[in-house]
Amino acid sequence: MAAAAECDVVMAETEPELLDDEEAKREAESFKEQGNAYYAKKDYNEAYNYYTKAIDMCPKNASYYGNRAATLMMLGRFREALGDAQQSVRLDDSFVRGHLREGKCHLSLGNAMAARRSFQRALELDHKNAQAQQEFKNANAVIEYEKIAETDFEKRDFRKVVFCMDRALEYAPACHRFKIIKAECLAMLGRHPEAQSVASDILRMDSTNADALYVRGLCLYYEDCIEKAVQFFVQALRMAPDHEKACVACRNAKALKAKKEDGNKAFKEGNYKLAYELYTEALGIDPNNIKTNAKLYCNRGTVNSKLRKLDDAIEDCTNAVKLDDTYIKAYLRRAQCYMDTEQYEEAVRDYEKVYQTEKTKEHKQLLKNAQLELKKSKRKDYYKILGVDKNASEDEIKKAYRKRALMHHPDRHSGASAEVQKEEEKKFKEVGEAFTILSDPKKKTRYDSGQDLDEEGMNMGDFDANNIFKAFFGGPGGFSFEASGPGNFFFQFG
Repeated sequence: MAAAAECDVVMAETEPELLDDEEAKREAESFKEQGNAYYAKKDYNEAYNYYTKAIDMCPKNASYYGNRAATLMMLGRFREALGDAQQSVRLDDSFVRGHLREGKCHLSLGNAMAARRSFQRALELDHKNAQAQQEFKNANAVIEYEKIAETDFEKRDFRKVVFCMDRALEYAPACHRFKIIKAECLAMLGRHPEAQSVASDILRMDSTNADALYVRGLCLYYEDCIEKAVQFFVQALRMAPDHEKACVACRNAKALKAKKEDGNKAFKEGNYKLAYELYTEALGIDPNNIKTNAKLYCNRGTVNSKLRKLDDAIEDCTNAVKLDDTYIKAYLRRAQCYMDTEQYEEAVRDYEKVYQTEKTKEHKQLLKNAQLELKKSKRKDYYKILGVDKNASEDEIKKAYRKRALMHHPDRHSGASAEVQKEEEKKFKEVGEAFTILSDPKKKTRYDSGQDLDEEGMNMGDFDANNIFKAFFGGPGGFSFEASGPGNFFFQFG
């Protein structure tokens, strides 16, 4: 009992002296005036402290809550400011500034409909209030931007959505929802650093924001960092299990990762048919994932090149660079396919693109080789004219010349039309050119290496094919064509 009595004494000694109502009001007014002074000096933290003291002294004064709301707004703490503004108009519904501040907080936080109601109430109390009139228009503008953005998002016109959100954020700078919509559209447009920056800013203020976590994962997903993306999607779903977009993205990311890895495994094992099927299935998962799909197209192009389906390989690589025009590997793969199909101009174009981007010795040599093959392709193909392989032996070249020279000799076609005679004479001359070059080891080497034969002083337009023919078949008078009947010829040696 003694201990209890002693405790009562202690409590009595520390109990503060109560002020009467008038004294409390005077004290509160003093705090408010000091708060006003700090507010004027833009020391909003001190202003906040003194307005809070005023509220503690007189919690039923609407203007104190209004002043503190204004201070919190200057500090960017709009949600707290909204609470004070709402309390101010609960205490005094005729408090115009209170309604204006409530509306401004609603608008800054992105609730334009609620903002419009607050501004409408302010206009009912003071229909000539210029600030209320302007803010009412601002709220309507935000509502309109929201409507346009919603329609354009469905149309996948993400640039326009970003534009609308930027305009809306001029009036609603604290609206996380508008920022998330903008960030998601930036991610869809491939502007990943900007999207990441917006999402990261929100996460610094609210690390549990499921929408920001989703957008952060989306950026990683579209940058082909699928494993990290899944981690963010999973985290977003922990915060909001019903987050539909995070759920779909997580499912797609896991499916893409699995199909791509299975395709890579099949390719390494040499099972190209299965690899092709798996890459094709992966390409059907998410058409929006441009970077990953570019790699999948390139991978499938590599499979097609292994299967010698070179036209299909070129088409796949073309699709890859359409999705990602910086994808060097796809250009290199397509260029090699162009080389294999003797489309040298296209190969040179691709190698030039690669070399402009990455000036390595290897890329320079690839470009040089393609340019050489292009140069060679524009000359007469003497191997083709004789109908022999590039590795043909000397005897094979001679046999081919004999056959083609006899086939196209002008005497053999003396009874044909002038047009046919002219064409056969041209072919006879080309056969002679081909034999002259390919039967001479030195000239053949220069021809095979792509060097100009004219550098040796040999003008192929001036030589006489008949002389080549006579020399090959044994000299003047050593050979003649004779008719053995209509349309039939045979040749004899002298």
